[in-house]
Amino acid sequence: MITGKFSTSDAILVQDTATFQQRLTVLNAAAHDFALDQIKHGIEREALRVSNSGGLAQTMHPVALGASLTNHYITTDFAEPLLEFITPPDCDVNVTLNQLADIHTFTIKHLQNEYLWPFSMPCFVGTEADIRLAEYGSSNIGQMKHLYRVGLKHRYGSMMQVISGVHFNFSLPDAFWQAWCEQEHLEYTQDNVSAAYFALIRNYRRTCWLIPYLFGASPALCASFLQGKDSPLPFKKLGQGTMYLPYATSLRMSDLGYTSAAQSTLNICYNHVDSYVASVREAIQTPSTLYQHIPAGEDQAYCQLNKNILQIENELYSPIRPKQITQPGEKPSEALAKRGVAYIEVRALDCDPFSTVGVNAEQIRFLDVYLLHCLLSASPDMTPEEYQQTEANLNKVVLSGRDPACTLSFGSAEKLLRDWANELFEELRAIADIFDNVHGSTLYTQAVAAQLAKVQNSDLTPSGRLLGQMLQTNTDNSVLGKALAKEHEQQLRQRSYVEFDETRLAQEAMRSITQKQDMERQDEPAFADFLKTYFAY
Repeated sequence: MITGKFSTSDAILVQDTATFQQRLTVLNAAAHDFALDQIKHGIEREALRVSNSGGLAQTMHPVALGASLTNHYITTDFAEPLLEFITPPDCDVNVTLNQLADIHTFTIKHLQNEYLWPFSMPCFVGTEADIRLAEYGSSNIGQMKHLYRVGLKHRYGSMMQVISGVHFNFSLPDAFWQAWCEQEHLEYTQDNVSAAYFALIRNYRRTCWLIPYLFGASPALCASFLQGKDSPLPFKKLGQGTMYLPYATSLRMSDLGYTSAAQSTLNICYNHVDSYVASVREAIQTPSTLYQHIPAGEDQAYCQLNKNILQIENELYSPIRPKQITQPGEKPSEALAKRGVAYIEVRALDCDPFSTVGVNAEQIRFLDVYLLHCLLSASPDMTPEEYQQTEANLNKVVLSGRDPACTLSFGSAEKLLRDWANELFEELRAIADIFDNVHGSTLYTQAVAAQLAKVQNSDLTPSGRLLGQMLQTNTDNSVLGKALAKEHEQQLRQRSYVEFDETRLAQEAMRSITQKQDMERQDEPAFADFLKTYFAY
């Protein structure tokens, strides 16, 4: 078992009220000095291209969208039809969402008889052979990105890799961290900033079950996802081919989706940068008995990058990641080890099917409040036992979080999800007040109030709304998905560009193609030598 270097201190689940209130008081007294209006956000939204019939698109990545290897705004994830839209970091929530909408608009205008699937769980897929792996060209890095996906296919199958989600990037400004270190009686150093980010991450892990409850939008799936296999989950059937769980919130986050049996033995350490990097690197360097039969370079035959638990760091399925901007050829763990944490990436968000871009402003504002709460709260080091408890709580909520009787493990006791959530919201409202004071609005308290209403009535959650609509009308999720996809397509075609424009996005597409071609013309070492150098720590 990969364990890293965990602290032996007992985990404290009961909120250290004194610590929280002291930090909140200081934050409130000097809110403008803490530069809360300079928090930066970035969005990465994934979406499948689907055909007119509602099936998975079989076409290659459209040339008009540029080269997926090098385009800054539009790329692909696992498969050719699995698009990923990326916004640059910005402080203004509206700017970020307008940029994301502009990228969607540009994409829609260059798709022919295709739509963007609005759900996180995929559309109808005949067989896994219908899923075309993403291609990135003949450069060494392009071949590596493709081969990594070949490895994912052989390790886990292709179906789970065409699930879509939203990744939310969040960073606090230097002015905040300077004031933070002063109030904590710490020297303002990158090490102390990184330690604070890891404290935030630990508290996120402790309560991130709240994210799929509030924002999960995948209580059902197309039966084709199961590919005729029996599932241990007690699915009910709806319509022609929809499978659902009555109280599920996010099947995307369940064992059906972005989890891995091979990774279940991993206990990645979130206590410190060094222990986190060490535990991730150990997973990349530790052979797995599950993957020894898959070729990894023998006689120049490649079906995966290597035979270890993780091929590369991106293979780690986690609801949150500490991040540092990487330099060319640099691995994420190297960037973290050298320069510490620059931002965090929240990865537990389903695509919002009621939004044309998969996410909305109210959601972002709530996440700002929630993540700051994770930072302000006491955050002792996490033991392996507590880590497993957080995993169990998350899994319980994604499968049955809307059950009124749902309880979660709280230390050595059990607590009703609703009771725990109500306790958290008491403190979230206080933080929302501070954000509103900074921004001169009531938008943050409104965002928190809207989420609290979901705690009181689970029918208001995206998963509750979706399932309620399907059950009331006896409509398959495939039928509803096609209707929403076409509705979104019309809305995007009718809107005007706001932050970007057609010329800028077209120029980026052309620039990316030129850059990819330049990379392929360069003299490079043999691919096997390139991989050997890449994996040398």
